[in-house]
Amino acid sequence: MIDFTLSQLMMRIGAVLLISALHGWALAMAAGALGDAGPKHDGRLSIDPLRHVDPVGTIILPALLLLANTGFIFGYAKPVPVNFGKLRHPKRDMIWVAAAGPGMNVLLAGISTLLIFVPSLFGFPPGGLLIKILWASVEINLLLAVFNLIPIPPLDGGRVAVGLLPLPLARPLAQLSRFGIFLVLGLFVILPRFGINIFYWLVEIPVQFLERGIVAFLSMAGH
Repeated sequence: MIDFTLSQLMMRIGAVLLISALHGWALAMAAGALGDAGPKHDGRLSIDPLRHVDPVGTIILPALLLLANTGFIFGYAKPVPVNFGKLRHPKRDMIWVAAAGPGMNVLLAGISTLLIFVPSLFGFPPGGLLIKILWASVEINLLLAVFNLIPIPPLDGGRVAVGLLPLPLARPLAQLSRFGIFLVLGLFVILPRFGINIFYWLVEIPVQFLERGIVAFLSMAGH
């Protein structure tokens, strides 16, 4: 059940748009560094969220899931047009390009964690708005990192798996990318209707584990 207030929802939507832009920028940067300048020429080497918005994946699909009260909101930014054949070492470099997006999310979560210390230095209360915003950034980035690493094309984790697996296994997995969106919706929207909460096991449990580690770190560092 989604119980955000309208202001909380709008704040999170804005944060997700910015984080998604940074995610796409990291993919474009990695692709350019490894030999494919296509994303740069396509204007994706930018942190402007509007350059990364996909009308269906960023707006229509999340809105429909929200209105349907599915308990799961999924969306995606405009895919970064990486031509893996242009990479210097396509199969190996595919892993680094795909991992760049979740890697950016992990980096942003780490930066947000460290910044939680800054308000306390200026006397802001522990439960103040700035702390809440920073913690929301930690949560959103961890959620996106873990979710995107699920090995289902077209998620980043699917491309990482394609790069790691031997060719006889990599080819059929890569071919799933045409149906990947339907597989994701089936796993995370339809199966929960039958009491099978895959999202909880694959995403929520790892995120909760990471969050407990961060809270323990903040507690120790605070002393």
